[in-house]
Amino acid sequence: MGASKFEWGGLRRVVLLILSSSIFFSMCSIALAQDQQPAPQQENPPSNPSPSQSPSPSPSDQPKDEKKDETPNPAEAAAEKTVEVTVQAAEATKEMGKEALIKARDWESGWVTGIYVPAGQQPVPLTSQQRREIYLDQTLTTPGAYLKRMFAAAIDQARGSPPQWGEGWGAYGERFASREGQFIAANSLAALGNAKLKYEPRYDQCACRGLWPRTRHAIVRNFLTYNESERELRPQWGLYGGAFSGGLISTAWKPHPRNAFAEGGRAMLGQAGYGALLNFFIEFAGDINHKLGERK
Repeated sequence: MGASKFEWGGLRRVVLLILSSSIFFSMCSIALAQDQQPAPQQENPPSNPSPSQSPSPSPSDQPKDEKKDETPNPAEAAAEKTVEVTVQAAEATKEMGKEALIKARDWESGWVTGIYVPAGQQPVPLTSQQRREIYLDQTLTTPGAYLKRMFAAAIDQARGSPPQWGEGWGAYGERFASREGQFIAANSLAALGNAKLKYEPRYDQCACRGLWPRTRHAIVRNFLTYNESERELRPQWGLYGGAFSGGLISTAWKPHPRNAFAEGGRAMLGQAGYGALLNFFIEFAGDINHKLGERK
């Protein structure tokens, strides 16, 4: 019993020693772990940091929404560009349409009548280049020049002249071709004659007012024109010489027998009547167009 009591007492002391040692070492480990933890960072930065201390934001610190705005969608950019180009094209088409309508309305400005000197503008001597341009405009490049031949061919068709060509569209085509050739020959020779004499080939609108003074001016200008001084009037030798020669040349393709001098004389009479009518039209074309514009 004494030995047994001694063994239990010794064992109890050993267990208590072990427990005490374990508790001591555990508390030391916890204290050491707390000492090794880093100090907590301040949550809020200083209230007034200096410019040198304020860190610059890095691209990674920027919000994702801002990055999306910096790189727009390619489809949206293409759509915006398409809308912009479409608007510009629509504006350009609108302006072109306005110009075309104005030009179509102002038909007397070279479209039908050809080149002329407006009222109140003093004619100036023409250069050789300007004479060539006027010749091409009056002979080939102005729609009104072809309308004149169509009108003359229609009169020949109504008169049946020459009768050998018959009737119908085929006959009208032959008469139009005949008028075309005669007109080109007459205008070419008239342009050469006016260039040699240095006469004015353009019609100049009257600076006067009133129906009769302007009508008289239109008729007189069919027989008289300015010389190189652009102030002295001279007979229209070049114009009527070209008309007579065109009539002579037209007998080369018209049905025979034809009297060449008679054809030349008829061409001169046609120039006297048709030329006065054309001058009258040029003189009052602006007034007619103005009235039509007011009605619109």
